[in-house]
Amino acid sequence: MIHGKIIAPINNTSGINVMNLVNEKSALTDANGEFYILAKVDDLLILSSENFEYKRKLIQEEDFGAKIVTIEMIPKLGQLEEVVITKYQNFNAVDLGILSKPAKEYTPAERRLKTAGDFKPIHLLGILGGSLPIDPILNAINGRTKRLKKEISIEKREFRLQEIEDLYDNNFYVQTLKIPTEYIMGFKYFLTEDEDFATLLLAKNKPSIEMHVVKSAEDYLKIIADERE
Repeated sequence: MIHGKIIAPINNTSGINVMNLVNEKSALTDANGEFYILAKVDDLLILSSENFEYKRKLIQEEDFGAKIVTIEMIPKLGQLEEVVITKYQNFNAVDLGILSKPAKEYTPAERRLKTAGDFKPIHLLGILGGSLPIDPILNAINGRTKRLKKEISIEKREFRLQEIEDLYDNNFYVQTLKIPTEYIMGFKYFLTEDEDFATLLLAKNKPSIEMHVVKSAEDYLKIIADERE
């Protein structure tokens, strides 16, 4: 059990959502900005609030020796309603003729997996040519590849959560979707598990996204009702 405390320049540190993306346990900070949550080494905590910037905390071995794990959060700054860019010029490798098409962009977790190598049966054919790739096989044996793939899955859910956080404010969830305030964060995590919703996020189709959110809210409210019975 981790005992955490939020440190921030402002005193309003209560009601911050704390979610362990690995075991899906969640908590809310109290009036002193403190919380308790189950976690183990390498679990990833996500902290979010309307008043603070999105925060990640990777649980490390030394956190279990600390009486209280302090986490610094930064208050959100006031946002401009609109910014107009009148002149913009960007050069990339395709424009400069270095590449014929845009290079694939990798997330940090994807880069770690690519560096480690993902073992596939076809790698065994390298024995015939005397060029057997050792790293992918060793990483498959010691479980590192499996852990890295799990990191990618967690990372994708985290990216989705960031996008969901930017979609609507809490009034939309409470007034339009009729979701109780204490269940809003749970509903957001519910959406991160929805692959159809992930596809809509990639397409940036706002009307379809909202329709899907409304339908998902109906399903989520049924789940809440069943749990209360």
